[in-house]
Amino acid sequence: MRTLAARAGRRTLAQIRHVRPVPPRSARGVVAHVYAQAEREFGLLAPPVALHSPAPGLLAACWLMLRETLLADGHADRATRESVAEAVSAASSCPYCVAVHGAVRRAALRGQPASGADAARLRSIAAWASRRPGAGAAATELPFPLAQLPELAGVAVTFHYLNRMVTIFLPDSPVPPAAPAAMMGLLGRLLLAAARHGVPAGAALDLLPPGPLPAGLDWAAGSPSIAAAFGRAAAAIEQAGQAAVPAAVRELAAAELARWDGSPRGPGRAWAESAVAALPAADRPAGRLVLLTAFAPYQIVPSDLSGYRVTRPGDESLLGLTGWASFAAACAAARWLVPREPGPASPGRYPRPGRAGS
Repeated sequence: MRTLAARAGRRTLAQIRHVRPVPPRSARGVVAHVYAQAEREFGLLAPPVALHSPAPGLLAACWLMLRETLLADGHADRATRESVAEAVSAASSCPYCVAVHGAVRRAALRGQPASGADAARLRSIAAWASRRPGAGAAATELPFPLAQLPELAGVAVTFHYLNRMVTIFLPDSPVPPAAPAAMMGLLGRLLLAAARHGVPAGAALDLLPPGPLPAGLDWAAGSPSIAAAFGRAAAAIEQAGQAAVPAAVRELAAAELARWDGSPRGPGRAWAESAVAALPAADRPAGRLVLLTAFAPYQIVPSDLSGYRVTRPGDESLLGLTGWASFAAACAAARWLVPREPGPASPGRYPRPGRAGS
């Protein structure tokens, strides 16, 4: 079954658009390491991971976040983690990820006794994962044990990142339009089977050098491997952003994200044009693409990508910009996943900064 999944995954790399992924037979170094580990532990070389391959540092960053939060052994079961991935993807309007992770969630629950309490628990966790402050007041209770916070918040942040990259670089569905309806169920079972023998936490951390845990992700400190994954990934993504995103654009994006409450932008693109008007003319294509990636990746059109490539050609620069903007938005979303509240942390409640996992 694993061999079948690996072969299917390599064929689906043809779905990737706008960049040219490294073919598995040509992979070397970090790229080859990630490819092999993804096939072994995720079940296939998934296009959302492989699309990063023209930028090896970003590929490693993406894989570390996904592996340590969704796949590695921990406190939360796979069905719970997949429920978070599916819920965030639905809230982000990413049908590709909804299809994949909904299929894995159903496969993980297959054969288990039906329980109203378990169903209600997963619904409450999905509601937590997909909430936005613009839709109501912040919750003060976690719908799961505090020990699971690094994993489940980590899955949510990872998918805020991945949903944006997938929306830009992949089609709406992981299977062809004419494929049988049962194919998604088979895909879910194939992906779940890869983790049957366990995925040891921290085994991929040496792909990237250490880096500090970003501000606002202090809840990850409850899991050393997840904290290390986010610290290393954040450093690699920031390095790519420094090379691909003009300083004025980074400042504009930071200001826009600081006041974002999760509400969608649009329906048109006038908001983006207005925001970039104050930038130097040479920086506007980068500014437009950064803002669209962060707030409305489904509004991106090919001319947004080609306009940026005029001054910064090459797949690595395009991935550096979109990866930086996607991660910046994902970190902003973490603000309302784990709001700060006064008083000490207690089981089932959000910890204060520096008290994650206490």
